[in-house]
Amino acid sequence: MQNDRTMHIVLHQPQIPHNTGAIGRLCVALGAELHLIHPLGFHLTQKEIRRAGLDYWEHLQLFEWDCVQSFWACYAPNSTHHFCSTKAQKSLYEARLIAPCFLHFGREDAGIPSEILNRYAEQCYKIPMQSTARSLNLATAVAIVGYESFRQTISRI
Repeated sequence: MQNDRTMHIVLHQPQIPHNTGAIGRLCVALGAELHLIHPLGFHLTQKEIRRAGLDYWEHLQLFEWDCVQSFWACYAPNSTHHFCSTKAQKSLYEARLIAPCFLHFGREDAGIPSEILNRYAEQCYKIPMQSTARSLNLATAVAIVGYESFRQTISRI
């Protein structure tokens, strides 16, 4: 599943098919694997997810997990796991996001569960934004963080 340069995008219980479709398309562009942790708020067969992913979806390296414990059993959390949250104290630009890495994002309406954020607080990062903005669209946030990781990785090749 993994090589030395793999970026893993991990979505914890995503709810909106359009976002996940767009993120799948983004993963193909980044050469990243997409991990979906259930339960999902939609079915992967829904036309909205396919429409957002366009013809990229067939090239996506997609993995589904019944729950976060199943994911952790295969990919134990360590320093290569980074958690993105509006509740984080550190800026994304303080993170060292060099592949292989796991970039975690929470569900659109609730974020990453607080027990995960508390346990891995030193590995939590937020995207800087004006105080008038509460949050970004999930697909937009994944694009920002994914391309920051891509930038850091290619600048060290």
